Amino acid sequence: MAKGRREPSESFDDWDLPVRPPVSPMLASPAGDALPELEDLAFEPKWDGFRMLAFRCGDRILLQGRSGDDLTYAFPEVAEALRATLPDRVVLDGEVVVVRDGTLDFTAMGSRLRPRSDSGTIERLAREIPATYVAFDLLALGRRSLLDDAYLARREHLDGLRLAARSVAMPPMTQDRDLATRWFHAFEGGGLDGLIAKPRGAPYAPGKRSLLKIKHRRTLDVVVGGWRGHAKDPDEVGSLLLGLYDDRGRLHHVGSVSGLSASRRREMTAQVADFAVPVGAPHPWTAPAEDMPEEGVRRPGGMNRWNRGRDHAWHPLAPELVAEVAYDQFEGDRLRHVATWLRWRPDRTASSCTYEQVAVPSPVDITALLA
Repeated sequence: MAKGRREPSESFDDWDLPVRPPVSPMLASPAGDALPELEDLAFEPKWDGFRMLAFRCGDRILLQGRSGDDLTYAFPEVAEALRATLPDRVVLDGEVVVVRDGTLDFTAMGSRLRPRSDSGTIERLAREIPATYVAFDLLALGRRSLLDDAYLARREHLDGLRLAARSVAMPPMTQDRDLATRWFHAFEGGGLDGLIAKPRGAPYAPGKRSLLKIKHRRTLDVVVGGWRGHAKDPDEVGSLLLGLYDDRGRLHHVGSVSGLSASRRREMTAQVADFAVPVGAPHPWTAPAEDMPEEGVRRPGGMNRWNRGRDHAWHPLAPELVAEVAYDQFEGDRLRHVATWLRWRPDRTASSCTYEQVAVPSPVDITALLA
């Protein structure tokens, strides 16, 4: 865990709260790309940021990340806004987001995380890239725990707090399927990550996948430029590395496909064997030292803060195989999340797999949902 973060096991016995940290947030299971045909659901926008629970006890504020770590130090402007806005003894569930030019900016959000020792940069980023805490649930109020209350009752208490301040917002909620559907489509261009569906009468269940998430789903034809081995058998395909060509004819690594079944992994290992690139042979993502790949080409990366401890070795393939994959979001020049395997596309040429396929939603001001 990064220096300056609080371990989940630290005692908070002196916090005079009916719900004490750490608390695992309630989670959501995928429900496709359309609102489920279920009764008794309420809908909220799904925000594209970092999930955090906010605790206020006296003058103390804690922003607890999803894994239990203390991220208060990284967002001083949010902590100060909560201290100025919340009454004593309150526990919120929400998301910390960055809104730039009316759009949720997850890349800028990621830049806010720094070691605690880098206090100068933290303060500067708080001024230059201010974050907002979007509060969408209430776990405790005063000396009373609300964990066993129905969602609509918790939401009514949350509405009663009338949260509205710089760096703090409360998003809308609706029980109207038509309005929720309009949010889902109209605000994608503002960075909205989809919708969360919540059973109206359900209690707050820490760590349980009691909610549903509805996200956009699209398909893409991609070049398969390499593979990484499976954790249990490095000689067997564990994930495929995907690429797209830009308008200069350069192949960029845009993401990967994983989560393959055992039979699919064995099948793919045999299918890609004939396309293996010998060590030292030319490849768009690797080359001998005297002929390095062109600067600006995205290639399979090494270790970062999200994948420490993993094996980063990969095996290049001749860029001839084309696959169709499903994805939920494109961020800049790459897939935001791991894609889902659909099928091989022997009818497509690799050169036809370009960035022009990527659907770009029309820009829209997301602040309309935060007003």
